[in-house]
Amino acid sequence: MPLGLGRRKKAPLVENEEAGPGGGAPGGGGLPGAGSGGPPGLPPPPAALRPRLVFHTQLAHGSPTGRIEGFGNVRELYGRIADAFRLPADQILFCTLNTHKVDMDKLLGGQIGLEDFIFAHVRGQRKEVQVLKTEDALGLTITDNGAGYAFIKRIKEGSVIAHMPLVSVGDVIEAIDGHSLLGCRHYEVARLLKELPRGRAFTLHLTEPRKAFDMISTRSAGRPGAGTQLGSGRGTLRLRSGGPATLEDLPSAFEEKAVEKVDDLLESYMGIRDSELAATMVELGKDRANPDELAEALDSRLGDFAFPDEFVFDVWGAIGDAKAGRY
Repeated sequence: MPLGLGRRKKAPLVENEEAGPGGGAPGGGGLPGAGSGGPPGLPPPPAALRPRLVFHTQLAHGSPTGRIEGFGNVRELYGRIADAFRLPADQILFCTLNTHKVDMDKLLGGQIGLEDFIFAHVRGQRKEVQVLKTEDALGLTITDNGAGYAFIKRIKEGSVIAHMPLVSVGDVIEAIDGHSLLGCRHYEVARLLKELPRGRAFTLHLTEPRKAFDMISTRSAGRPGAGTQLGSGRGTLRLRSGGPATLEDLPSAFEEKAVEKVDDLLESYMGIRDSELAATMVELGKDRANPDELAEALDSRLGDFAFPDEFVFDVWGAIGDAKAGRY
């Protein structure tokens, strides 16, 4: 579903192996259009070739500690967690790293540090909220879990939604006026909300994450003995939409800052935050000589987003500023 924000529109994004008939909701498993790590049309390498790393996990509202391994994307990760705690995988809304709190700065995206402790936030109370769109912007920033759920990552202070105490960061947006949004990507949900006319009243159908017990404390980034898995443990497991997960070095200071700046631009232009999408854009743009080259690369890889010209120019400038150390 194109955003309709710009001049360009190319072929649909490449779907991952979970999408399509019988494959679950579209858009799951990570960034759409991400490479599979192998030639087009060939199946991913067998699971036996994936890095065999063991991670520890808990349910954020309280549970014993479980051990999971052998996953290559977000859907598989949720499946392993669900198996460990004997619950349906669709009960998991999102995961945070090293804290049980609904902390969007610790949200699990497309990569996990080798020493990270994973907390899974599961379905809690459902609620319906009547909203009157008195302003063009509702003040919501949307992200998604890579497995079919789009949820609220930020609420702008003083906005329409900020005056509604029933709406909280972490709430999954399941439907608008009864129209299901399960399986939609975050940019699709953001577009639908943006296109609602000013003065329109509508109903948000939300599900909040189950509340955590007070006795659970926030985890630090490390745990005893974790570094013995692979050398010093300084690295990340990057989850793929197709093919195996890969072990990578920690990003450089330039890459971290560039991703942060591009993620800010995504929020400003599109009302979404997606660090993995931002990381892909930085990777595509860091060696481009000018905005036109970046626009061609984005069209080829991410054409379904239809990024407007001014956005592409700002992204190219942000990457250049970060590369030059202008933070």
